[in-house]
Amino acid sequence: MADRWLTFDCFGTLIDWRHGIRTTGELLFPGHGPAFLDAYIALEAEVESEGSFKRYRAVLTDTTRRAAKQLALDLKPDDATALVSTIPYWPPFADVGAALADLRREGWKFALLTNCDRDIIALTQRRLPANFDAVVTAEDVSAYKPSPAHFRLFQSTFASSAGAWIHVAQSYFHDIQPTSELGITRIWVNRQGEKSDPSLADAVIRGLDELPETVSRLSKVR
Repeated sequence: MADRWLTFDCFGTLIDWRHGIRTTGELLFPGHGPAFLDAYIALEAEVESEGSFKRYRAVLTDTTRRAAKQLALDLKPDDATALVSTIPYWPPFADVGAALADLRREGWKFALLTNCDRDIIALTQRRLPANFDAVVTAEDVSAYKPSPAHFRLFQSTFASSAGAWIHVAQSYFHDIQPTSELGITRIWVNRQGEKSDPSLADAVIRGLDELPETVSRLSKVR
């Protein structure tokens, strides 16, 4: 039987990056953690898209500086790299372990397609309750999603002869839109109850507790 692949975005889908950014922001700027989170999320894609490719550690640092400036918060120069320091400790969502265990028992292989550096994702993987069979990073393709580079590299390397390939992600902008354009089967993990057009995804779930049943249903349709 041909391999069956589930690819995952990492931060926001498997790792609670909102918790990580908000908590780090609270450490830096007591009382301003939620505001720092909102500012960071609004600015990150802009930083990723500017100029030539930069590693994710630089994106984290530059976005932290811009968010602090936007909020008129006093960021000590040595604290600009705080997210780089804390990201290996951000926790996975509570629903990740059981879902991945069920899917592994069903014979699925797992890959991470992440807007991250190789060394950072290696540290993050220590927190994840499952082993991954492949990883594609922004550093590998010199691009950040929603660029199609991650998906094209994975497809040419693993999925061209796969029996099935389903992509699972929380970010509508970074993952669901580009996979829709590429015709890749996709599941939107809409953890935040966003109002974007759900018809762009093949399935929409609120958490990974719904993932095994959804994967089973979609794989039977193929």
